[in-house]
Amino acid sequence: MMREFKRKSRILLVDDNAEHLRGVKELINLETSYDVIGTTTSANIAINLIKKYHPDIVLMDINMPEKDGLQAIQEIERVELDTKVIALSGYDDSDLIFRAMKLGAKGYVLKTMTSAQLIYAIDEVAAGKVYLPSALSSRFFEYFQRSFKNEAAAPQEENLLTYLTSREEEVLDLLTQGNNYKGIAAKLFISETTVKTHVNNIFQKLQVNDRTQAVLYALNNGFANRRRHVKAAV
Repeated sequence: MMREFKRKSRILLVDDNAEHLRGVKELINLETSYDVIGTTTSANIAINLIKKYHPDIVLMDINMPEKDGLQAIQEIERVELDTKVIALSGYDDSDLIFRAMKLGAKGYVLKTMTSAQLIYAIDEVAAGKVYLPSALSSRFFEYFQRSFKNEAAAPQEENLLTYLTSREEEVLDLLTQGNNYKGIAAKLFISETTVKTHVNNIFQKLQVNDRTQAVLYALNNGFANRRRHVKAAV
């Protein structure tokens, strides 16, 4: 009897860091039997490639410049092609993990993971499972339980400012004072690239598209009072 031919799983890689993108592609080509059908540094291009080539798995960077990975995951889910998305990030942020999985991601991996861990994550998702590294699993479920407890206790509209980390609050505070990225970098003793990363995370968490919307949301939701209490306690 003729043995049934099993098609190799096809993967699309999306990451705005071209160097990291090349490294992941080489790793998959050398260490696995998966077929990398394409790579791109743009989430918008990725959406078009997914519609055209119907990959089985997409490794999607969360922090993208023109359209972030969370928005891309939403669009991929709407296409309904049974494409499995693994969220890729440099941050083990509980809120990002929760939101990515809630939007439909089947896995969440860190860019700092070893090659063997990344391949294992892809294998698990390809097999129809959900993957979270053990270091993040407990934090995800704690956040998951806390979120639903908060929803039950407070049916009013959610204040998204509560999802910001202390550093993101510092950056947002300086944004509300009219500082540009260079000024924020100088005051916090960090690079402009790091500032931009924090600002992108702020946009994602507050569900806004630019700094003006972020500042308006902050001012309309009691951020100034929150910061005064924080500074008074320091």
